Amino acid sequence: MQHDARTLERMKVRKQDVLDTFSRYSNRRAIRVVERLPEQGGFLDGKEIDRHLLRVHWEMQRLAEEFYHGHRMWELLRVVIASIRHAGLRETIRIVDVGCGIGYVIRWLAANVPLRDYSIELVGMDLNGTLINEANRLATREELPCRFVQGDAFSKEHSGHIFTSTGVIHHFRGGELLQFLGRHEQPETRALLHFDFQPWLLAPVGAWFFHYLRMRTALARHDGVLSAARAHDGRTLTEAAREVLPEFLSGIYGAKIWNTPAPRVFHTLIGMRRALVEEFRRRLGRRRSRLGELR
Repeated sequence: MQHDARTLERMKVRKQDVLDTFSRYSNRRAIRVVERLPEQGGFLDGKEIDRHLLRVHWEMQRLAEEFYHGHRMWELLRVVIASIRHAGLRETIRIVDVGCGIGYVIRWLAANVPLRDYSIELVGMDLNGTLINEANRLATREELPCRFVQGDAFSKEHSGHIFTSTGVIHHFRGGELLQFLGRHEQPETRALLHFDFQPWLLAPVGAWFFHYLRMRTALARHDGVLSAARAHDGRTLTEAAREVLPEFLSGIYGAKIWNTPAPRVFHTLIGMRRALVEEFRRRLGRRRSRLGELR
């Protein structure tokens, strides 16, 4: 898909351009996936692409459910929220999920967390209007107190106290990664939590096996493996965050399984204002051993 950077208007995508891109990387598997996508007059069929992407994101939601990702997100969020409250913030805390897709994380939180008790607002944002429409449809059907917006999550009108994402940050590399993280430096922002695959030797193999068993579409199978292969290690993420967010302390949470050297599938880039760190560490309790150095 392609959108106008200013208006977010949907733009046509020439199928051959996509094939040429993957040809430059000699990615034959991706070429085979794209060749099967429907087209009209040389352009990818927008309606069919929308249906295809929805199927992929429904499958991704099933994986998130199986991995108890909502619980994992709330485990950290509740500690961050408590630390922000301890620092004196009394207004409603806005949590913005960047690249939310069909909104599983936000909808899970809305369904399982007493939002009024915590005085939090939940917003999911994505550039893809089709996915946002589906997220809003599901939230309405489930009668959930959250909302989803197509647009730029870091714009002034949507700025959050806490930014989160899942499986998004590996899409940014080099200067784009620095730019993405640098946009968190906003007056309202107190913390960021970005969950993503953790790279290690067997990750692509494990991703291939798991996605082959659990996914039904070729696009989902290919994307899952490529995401595992493209994921950033903890050092890359923390060095980038520390370079562009000097007023935040950054580190990695949950890289290892308990106190063993075995890596977890996901790790989390954490960044927070300096005034929050001491209370955050205290409230983690026994889980503090999962937290790498915050600096």
